[in-house]
Amino acid sequence: MAAAEATDTQLMLGVGLIEKDTNGEVLWVWCYPSTTATLRNLLLRKCCLTDENKLLHPFVFGQYRRTWFYITTVEVPDSSVLKKVTHFSIVLTAKDFNPEKYAAFTRILCRMYLKHGSPVKMMESYIAVLTKGICQSEENGSFLTKDFDARKAYLAGSIKDIVSQFGMETVILHTALMLKKRIVVYHPKIEAVQAFTRTLPALVWHRQDWTILHSYVHLEADELEALQLCTGYIAGFVDSEVSNRSDLYDVFVNLADSEITIAPLAKEAMTMGKLHKEIGQLIVQSAEDPEKSDGQVIQDISLKTKEIFTNLAPFSEVSGDGEKLVLNFEALRQRRFPPATENFLYHLAAAEQMLTI
Repeated sequence: MAAAEATDTQLMLGVGLIEKDTNGEVLWVWCYPSTTATLRNLLLRKCCLTDENKLLHPFVFGQYRRTWFYITTVEVPDSSVLKKVTHFSIVLTAKDFNPEKYAAFTRILCRMYLKHGSPVKMMESYIAVLTKGICQSEENGSFLTKDFDARKAYLAGSIKDIVSQFGMETVILHTALMLKKRIVVYHPKIEAVQAFTRTLPALVWHRQDWTILHSYVHLEADELEALQLCTGYIAGFVDSEVSNRSDLYDVFVNLADSEITIAPLAKEAMTMGKLHKEIGQLIVQSAEDPEKSDGQVIQDISLKTKEIFTNLAPFSEVSGDGEKLVLNFEALRQRRFPPATENFLYHLAAAEQMLTI
């Protein structure tokens, strides 16, 4: 148990503080331990205090080159000891995806800073959580790392909401994820983007892979370069200009208009057939059942996904070097599946790295 807690607590990478003063200047004030200039600039960009539109986003999260960031921003009340500061953001960086865990912890750190006006107490709490997985304080609330299970974070979004918005078209998202395609999601409100994008990896629950999620991306060179190093991803944007960047996506989701578009170059791999119709109907039926929870809907989709892999199994054989399973394409062709099904199984084998070059 102690070992499990140790690995869990060592997931945090750093804590930082950004302030907006009474002159409207936004400054990176403090961090522990140190950070790089690149990451600092990125976090200043993500923190809503540098935003022109003056909208306050209480909590945002995202990922950059395998580092997750979580930012809580508050307005400073007149009663606070912070007299020259109007707003501040607490930034946490970590190795894991768990918005609820880090939102809870950053809220506690915010209350400490409002009360004491110095980062010292925050650093003490950060080190306590890092080493013991717990920080307790009577007036600011206590925080226990082990209260926040990763699986809970994976299940926190609502598949039912996605299906009620997109219906049968949800199968396009499922197919894109199965084939490890690039999905870009646009909505002017960051909260909508984050709620939607964080749920999508659950459509391919068998992988339990949230590293594909980049829930808050700006159209900046360093971020786009990092994104393009990934094979498949889910990337969230609040800049409508992204719709013109067809180099960034195979599937484009305009969340504001409830529209899903498949990019011309991805159409061949994403051809829909009888199998997709079956999957789509199963997703819709399951999600529309008022008796079923989101977790049960995910389970239903996952069982159907396993069935697809079972379909692929008879055409898989161990490679010459005995290292991995590869697709016997000839055997797949002889089975004479409908063209769209054969095409999908072939592209699925490619996504699972089952093709021999």
